[in-house]
Amino acid sequence: MEERITGVMIYYYFVCKRKLWYFANEINMEAENEAVMLGKLLDENSYRRSDKHINIDNVINIDFIKEQKELHEVKKSKAVEEAGVWQVKYYLYYLKKRGVIGIKAKIDYPLLKKNIEVELTQQDEEKLEEVIQEISEVKKQAYPPEFKMKKICGKCAYHDLCFI
Repeated sequence: MEERITGVMIYYYFVCKRKLWYFANEINMEAENEAVMLGKLLDENSYRRSDKHINIDNVINIDFIKEQKELHEVKKSKAVEEAGVWQVKYYLYYLKKRGVIGIKAKIDYPLLKKNIEVELTQQDEEKLEEVIQEISEVKKQAYPPEFKMKKICGKCAYHDLCFI
């Protein structure tokens, strides 16, 4: 059976492997986090006419699909843009592995009134296969990876847990 690697896990892999480990081990700190709540509020109030939250196999959760064959991910800022890009590339990869081809993707930043297009290349697919393997390894670890201070730590839902 294929191991369940979600889009959120891909995102966290690029943000912080320690955060990934907590999440993969069902230690969730985000329900009360102000930044997470603001993101959810933004998501609920943006792009109201689109079909939203398309969950596929409990693995990927596409924010919305606009027109046919264009998926969108909504982010509130570009602070960790690389992670968002890889999350969306994973959505494209996951869909391609299941026979869905010719789909386009965008990341929308409604507060910035901007969006970026995301494409999946052969090199991206190879990188994602490596990332998936590394996520599997992180999930199997008995303890979270070593703490590494980053700019985003102050706004992270897991901040207090890391700084104990």
